[in-house]
Amino acid sequence: MLLTDGGPVPRGRYGWLRHIEKLDPVADHQEIHRITAGLEFPWDYTRSLELALFRTYCVPTISALLRKTGEFEKRPQKRYDDTSLLMAELIEHGYDSPRGRESLRMVNRMHGKYEIDNADMLYVLTTFIYEPLDWIDRYGWRRLHPHERLAAFHFYREVGLRMGIREIPDDFQELHRFKMEFERDHFRYTDDNHAIGTYTRDLFCSWFPRVVRPAVGVGVNAMLDPMMLSAFGFRAAPAWIRSAADAALVGRAKALVLFPRRAKSKAAHQPGNRTYPGYPVGYRPSDLGVESDHGRH
Repeated sequence: MLLTDGGPVPRGRYGWLRHIEKLDPVADHQEIHRITAGLEFPWDYTRSLELALFRTYCVPTISALLRKTGEFEKRPQKRYDDTSLLMAELIEHGYDSPRGRESLRMVNRMHGKYEIDNADMLYVLTTFIYEPLDWIDRYGWRRLHPHERLAAFHFYREVGLRMGIREIPDDFQELHRFKMEFERDHFRYTDDNHAIGTYTRDLFCSWFPRVVRPAVGVGVNAMLDPMMLSAFGFRAAPAWIRSAADAALVGRAKALVLFPRRAKSKAAHQPGNRTYPGYPVGYRPSDLGVESDHGRH
């Protein structure tokens, strides 16, 4: 049982960090990653994984497949929620738990419908590891401990193996080099990239009142690096907007230091979910990713 499953909660704002320091980043990677993603940085992990997925759409073979399925054009919110919740289930319960195994079956069933290149799958896996680490180091309320960085690597490596992804390096730096080289060799503009990128940006804008959506769209562009902007064919946001967005996120981080530490994981607890309201109450992972939306049971 994880300490976070009901054991004593460490005291103080840095209590979870002190607990992480006592754990082994290999043997205890599931517990460490659950603390990082579900207790210490749940909002940051959500935002950074949104950008991680966005980043994968800069790869022409990935965006071409996604455009061919029509999911992003017809059901972008459901596609987003399915992916987000399935990953959250793995974090919350562990990849070898009953709900974790059920989630992996759904992920593999969704991917099994299509012929997906192993290198593309491996690249997507890398974004789930390194994009949140980079985001939190820049915008988190504290710096990540080395144990947290290694735990994220080992967590998603084990998930990748259970997804049938081949040739996953067993070294943190080697996999990171693969990510950087893959982006250098594959990021380039295509109409499919532009279409999937636009659908995704429009989805993010739809979460806000209509009157502010144009500004949100510019704000989304402000969070994309030059490689992504070029691959999508998006216009760069004005420098002052990029600076303002960065300052707001840094300011948020400084304010969060004053908040008490979180005692209950938020990883797979999303009662306000747009596709699956009240989640996880009344739902199983097998309800995610299916053709027709399921209501509560």
